Amino acid sequence: MMLRDVTEADATLVADLFRDSFTETFGHLYAPEDLAVFLASKTPADFTLEIADPAFHFQVAGGAEGKPLGFVNLGPPNFPIETPPGTIDLRQIYVLEHATGQGVGAALMDWAIDRAQVSGARHLQLSVYIENARARRFYEKRGFAVIASYTFMVGNHADEDIIMRAAL
Repeated sequence: MMLRDVTEADATLVADLFRDSFTETFGHLYAPEDLAVFLASKTPADFTLEIADPAFHFQVAGGAEGKPLGFVNLGPPNFPIETPPGTIDLRQIYVLEHATGQGVGAALMDWAIDRAQVSGARHLQLSVYIENARARRFYEKRGFAVIASYTFMVGNHADEDIIMRAAL
């Protein structure tokens, strides 16, 4: 597996990875119109703005044949909670369904933790769907603990997420 930096030229790739992995994992939970509204808010143009912003850090993972399998995005804290100084958000970590269990998520998480530490962060936080037991276990194994509840909107559908934080 290979990790590489994301450039503005990769915005469509990141948007496609996001759409495909989100839909594979969670699409069955939502009415088609809610899912469509949500996905329409994650366009290549939106990702281009974040990729170009030095406050954000992206990495994409690819297999030996070079096909993209997932990505991770770090950025400034954005949750509606009090955040300790030196905190960075793990905004997104998404892996295509066929690549789960192959170490892609672990490699992306290792990169995210290393990158956060290099940037001087002392805490890393993220949100996860409360019923996503696989992801919760993945984060707990890396020292993340639940600190708050969070309402995550997909169109007009409100999901209960949790915010987790780990000391670095």
